[in-house]
Parts: sequence; structure tokens; C-alpha cells
Amino acid sequence: MSGARLSRNTLENRLIAVVRPVVIVLLLVGAVFPFLYMVLLSVRSLDSLLRAPGALWVSVEDLDLGTYAEVLRPVADGGQGFGVFIRNSLLVAVVTMLLALLVAIPGAYAVSRLRFFGHRQVSALFLTVYFFPAILLAVPLFVFFTQVGLRGSLVGLLLVYVSQVVAVSIYMLRNYFDTIPASLEEAAAIDGCTRLQAMRRISLPLAMPAIVSNGLFVFMIAWNEFLFALLFLVEDRDRWTVSLGLSQLAGSIEVPTTVLMAGSVLLTLPIVVLFFLSERLLVGGLTAGAEKG
Repeated sequence: MSGARLSRNTLENRLIAVVRPVVIVLLLVGAVFPFLYMVLLSVRSLDSLLRAPGALWVSVEDLDLGTYAEVLRPVADGGQGFGVFIRNSLLVAVVTMLLALLVAIPGAYAVSRLRFFGHRQVSALFLTVYFFPAILLAVPLFVFFTQVGLRGSLVGLLLVYVSQVVAVSIYMLRNYFDTIPASLEEAAAIDGCTRLQAMRRISLPLAMPAIVSNGLFVFMIAWNEFLFALLFLVEDRDRWTVSLGLSQLAGSIEVPTTVLMAGSVLLTLPIVVLFFLSERLLVGGLTAGAEKG
């Protein structure tokens, strides 16, 4: 019986050893190939693309970086004005992330650590808010922001984004704070730390992976959001975000595919770069702030 079980375990281990790298390679190809092909199309000349649309390699002679210059060049100079769009998106996304974390961190900590009447119900309400589709709020917010004069303003868009992501950020961070042992803060309190000091020195370093990942989540939402950007900013091109600008490129029959792909790369690249830059924080925060002993 034990021999049969041993042979079965050996067979499963060998099967997993063969299947695992195959699955990893397939996942990598499915995730990386579309982005690489998009980059390839963005650096090819239009003549080369028309001659061989399915080519997976670009020669030095066919290499053309002028598409990026055209995409970033101001409209007054014959470009697409993506430089302004990227600046607007960065401003909105970064400020949204900072404000959301500024509200969500103490809010999540309070829901996790403080015992007040209805704290469990409050936590559930934060998640319930996220279940409402954004389209239900589109018309009321459009009317309201028009009345108060914030339509066409990045400030109004910023307020909408922050209000959208704060609730789910609190819910996500609260779950992570719950996994941090309260005994660590109790030990800090015995050493003379106040609750705020214990939160800053113990809980926040331990929660850094969740904080960083939540910040990335908020940044991606604000960077890629399209509906409210279209509603509030479509009348003022100088305040467009990069997602709104890219939609206008995709909807124009006069824009070459190479220019459209260059705009898509500019939309995707900041998220990829930000993820790799924050990877060290995601791993390093796992051990920061632990007890000594």
C-alpha cells in the first residue's frame, strides 16, 4: 500500500515538475506578447507595416521613433498633444493615490483596532459602496458639478476619484491590519508608546506591502479611468487625461495604427514602471517593524 502511495506521489511530483514550467511559459507569453507586439508596431514605419503587417521583428532600416514624437508633440505643432494628457493624468492619479491613502490608512486602522458601536456594520458598508456601478452616479454628478462650476476641472475629477476608491481602500487595508497581531502594539504600549506611536512604528511598517499594493491599485484606477473623464473634460482638450486622448485616437480614421500603438504604449508604460519600482517595497515591508528578541 505504501509502495503504491509512494509511486503515486512520485508520479504527481514528476507531472507537476513538467506541467509547471509549461504553464508559466504560456502565462508569460499571454501577458507579455501583446505588449511587446504593441511596442513593435509603435516603432515601425507605416510603409513597413503596410508591406508586412504580421512581421514580428523590425529591422534597423524600418525603425521609426517619429511616432512617439508625433504623439507627444502639441496639437499646435501638428502632434496629438499626449504630453499634456500625460501630465494631467499623472497629476490626477498621484494626488488621488495620496489623498486616498491619507484617509484610508487611519480609517482602516480605526475600524480594525478600535471597538465602537457598529464597527462591523461600518466595515460592511464600505464594501457595499463599491458595489454601486459608476454609471448610476454619472448623470447626478454631471448635473451637480455643472451647477457648482467644477465640470471641466481636474479638481472635480479628483474629488470623484477619491470618493470612489476610499471605501474599498479602507476595506482592503482593514483586512490587512486584522492580520497584524495586537500583541505587538501591546508590547509597544508597555514600553511607553502611545497608540499613534505604536501605529507609526509597528503597524504601518508591517502593513507596508498592503499600503503599497493599495496605492498601486488606486493609481491604476485613476490613470485608466475613462467614463468620468469623458463626462467632465471632453469640452476642454487641454485638460484631457491620457485615456481620453487615446480614445480619440482610436475613434479617428485619420490616425495611423503606428501612432495609435505609440499612444497605447504611453498609457501602459507608467503602470509597468511603477510596479517594478515598488516591487522592493512590496517585499521589504514583509519584515519591517517586527519585534526584536
